[in-house]
Amino acid sequence: MKIDAWGNSKIEDYNHVFKEFGLEEFNYENIVDHYLFKRKILIAQRDFNKISDAIKNKKPFLQLTGIASSGDLHLGHKLDIDFFNLFKNLGAKGKFCICDIDAYVSRPDSKVPSLDFAKKVAIKNVADIIALGVNPNDIYVQSQKEKEYYSFVFELSKKISSNMFEGIYGHKDIGKISAVLLQIGDILHIQLPFMWGKNPTITGIGLEQDPHARITRDISRELNYNLEVPSFFYFEHQSGLKEGSKMSSSEPSTAIFLKDSPAEVKRKILNAFTGGKETLEEQKENGGNPEICKIYEIIRFHNPDSSFLEKTYTRCKEGKLNCGDCKKNCTAFLNNFLENHQKRCKEAMNIAEKIVLGKQ
Repeated sequence: MKIDAWGNSKIEDYNHVFKEFGLEEFNYENIVDHYLFKRKILIAQRDFNKISDAIKNKKPFLQLTGIASSGDLHLGHKLDIDFFNLFKNLGAKGKFCICDIDAYVSRPDSKVPSLDFAKKVAIKNVADIIALGVNPNDIYVQSQKEKEYYSFVFELSKKISSNMFEGIYGHKDIGKISAVLLQIGDILHIQLPFMWGKNPTITGIGLEQDPHARITRDISRELNYNLEVPSFFYFEHQSGLKEGSKMSSSEPSTAIFLKDSPAEVKRKILNAFTGGKETLEEQKENGGNPEICKIYEIIRFHNPDSSFLEKTYTRCKEGKLNCGDCKKNCTAFLNNFLENHQKRCKEAMNIAEKIVLGKQ
């Protein structure tokens, strides 16, 4: 079985993937009293016990998170940023990577036609990330990294054979090979002497990104740097608004973007797939199905008010909440959040330009 780390398909059979690739279920929900842990959004892990031990005993640990600057950010990306902020609050030192080179070399020209285009997208991405609470000092872009980083990335290339890469990814696309080398470098370089040195590290990814995790862990064992094998947690990928899809920048109708206007949010939510019944009478009699509802999923992933989430679930199951009212509630929540976010984003644009273009 091959997982397409660059695709838009949503993985449906988690158990099969766990068995095929040796993932362990995430059973650390009680390590911290936070909604992102309590709601079982985290579904799998590799060596998370190292991070759990560090959090419980206030030991040092590191984190690396990254987003490719291939398009505007949406709610699915927000989850990455929320987890980065959470682990920083739990004591992690870390860096948030904006992968501008990765975005250019691994995407088709129709999507990212030039590195300059990737940089322009990166500026908007960085502004969004700052607006969501990430310290600008924690953010870097690949194209502005120091020489030690690039030396390390080139060194990694000798540790990956053609057969090894094809065995994991199912192809030997040169651009994507380059992107993988950069991703491995991003995750591992924070343990090098010019950064923070050997420490447990954590990176959060969607399940379809597991090929990157496996090759990174394999390479970390081959390097002569005495590195800690990096740990990973896997979060449930937020669905697209249409049935059976991921929330994806390449399919705008599937996503709520951080730049969306109130009218766009309202239109997308009104057209989203729900777990409601065909008629209002049937809904009242038999209740809805929040487990498959895209509206409920947005609330579960992004609304920190757990009492509101529980009330929404219960009233839906009991047939006391119709889909129209639930959509109105979700629209109001999102538009309030986005109004405030977009103001902060606009204020962060000057800082974002300096980070991306190296004018600090």
